[in-house]
Amino acid sequence: MTEPDPLPTGAAAPLAGVGFGVKDVIDVAGMPTRSGSPATSPAPASWDASCVAQLRAAGAVPIGKTVTAEFAYASPGPTRNPRLLTHTPGGSSSGSAAAVAAGMVDMALGTQTGGSMIRPAAFCGVVGFKPTFGRVHRQGMSVLCDSLDTIGWFSRSVEQSRAIASVLLPQKIAAQPPTRPPRVALLACEAIGTLAPAARQALEDCAARLRDQGASVITPELDSDLKTLLPLHTQTMYAELARGLLPVLQSPQGDLISPVLRDAVMQGLKISYADYVQCQHTRGELARQWLERFGDIDILITPSAPGPAPAGLQSTGSSAFNRVWSLLGWPALHLPTGLTDNGLPVGVQCVARPDQDHALLAWAADWHERIAPTVNAGQR
Repeated sequence: MTEPDPLPTGAAAPLAGVGFGVKDVIDVAGMPTRSGSPATSPAPASWDASCVAQLRAAGAVPIGKTVTAEFAYASPGPTRNPRLLTHTPGGSSSGSAAAVAAGMVDMALGTQTGGSMIRPAAFCGVVGFKPTFGRVHRQGMSVLCDSLDTIGWFSRSVEQSRAIASVLLPQKIAAQPPTRPPRVALLACEAIGTLAPAARQALEDCAARLRDQGASVITPELDSDLKTLLPLHTQTMYAELARGLLPVLQSPQGDLISPVLRDAVMQGLKISYADYVQCQHTRGELARQWLERFGDIDILITPSAPGPAPAGLQSTGSSAFNRVWSLLGWPALHLPTGLTDNGLPVGVQCVARPDQDHALLAWAADWHERIAPTVNAGQR
């Protein structure tokens, strides 16, 4: 057996003095966890969630809670996009992404069930990372979708994201990018959603720069699988969310749940146990096939969102391009690559096979400037 990785402590800790925000579905000692809903208790949490405790041990300091959509589902909280205040910051981790983009905190914790990390990272123009499912401990998180909910984080650089990963996904030896150019699969995923011109251009520019730098880029045809995976995610999410929220609806505070969330619960309760189990079997078989199909691929490049952040604050935008990776449990990373004429960010989503989290981050740290030279020059 290998020796366990020690928790970093003291002045040499990798996150010493770093202030961070915490999505309000994750406990911080002394602060209430309201999950964006008046149905929850205002009493402060007695202790930190596991991820918060790990970050504290690494020297980071929780500054406060960040806004979440109601129970991390669909109804937006009171947050605007710092890049353009009339546009959505995305969700459900809206407050965390916006706080990092606005410079309020150095980093922030979020969660993803469908697209709740990658989509707000894309809309707000920050680096967002969703790890392999199950690798960040969820004690102290309000979990509704047991096989989907994943804790991730936002930062302003890939290097900062790697420092956070060294704490929440510790390993003794830092991953290094391969000395050879990467093998890349380019998935436009237009079978499950239409790309706006800016998002399509970001994807095409990324692919062109990768090829110019010597990367091999293939474009596999996976429309049939994608059309199957997306409804599998929807069915899984509704079935698990309904059972997770049923106690809240049955409580005296149940009347405080929004009609949108109540309808989602009612829809989920109609999914039978047998149908849910069959869904998971199909999900498992497709996951096995995709592991084989992409066994020799280093990175998958896909859209992070259909386009820049939409106007208005009544919706968090579409998560269609993120749900497949949440269902499969693969690590996903949003990289900002440019801006539209009105200053809204665009970028790409980078995905790797399960437990290649550190390799994905190492590759991105090495290649981000090459695929987005203008963005990175502006950050220096």
